[in-house]
Amino acid sequence: MDSSIKLKIEYEISRIDKLLNESSPLINLCILKEPDYIETAAMAQVLHSFYNGIESVIVLILKSINEKLPNDFKWHKTLLEISFGQNTRNFKIFGDGLNVMLNKYLNFRHFIRHSYSSELKWNDMEQLVKNIKEVWTQIKRDFIIFIEKY
Repeated sequence: MDSSIKLKIEYEISRIDKLLNESSPLINLCILKEPDYIETAAMAQVLHSFYNGIESVIVLILKSINEKLPNDFKWHKTLLEISFGQNTRNFKIFGDGLNVMLNKYLNFRHFIRHSYSSELKWNDMEQLVKNIKEVWTQIKRDFIIFIEKY
């Protein structure tokens, strides 16, 4: 993998780290107690940014190995499927254990893009928030392993 691409990927990873570090007080608060409207809306933005960051890294990886990027109406879903081995060379960016959780973050990303914050329900977000740091640790590990292989 080209060193300039590796630097871009590392930069995107550092941006997600920063997002989670700076959002840590909010994440911890939401884990301790059910958040109010403003906290829920703020946490929805964190979840949205988190998943967008993951997608940004996936796109950089795919471009760096000359894998065709999806161009269909459900490209976000297709992009994730490519990351789990549904691609021309059968490579995987992520281990299978992340598939279910990443699909949940993707589904939430879709919801938040097409709804109003007044429609947010804490029950739909709670597990995403409670698992975000653990899931990020696994994702980050898989990203690093992948870029070291290529």
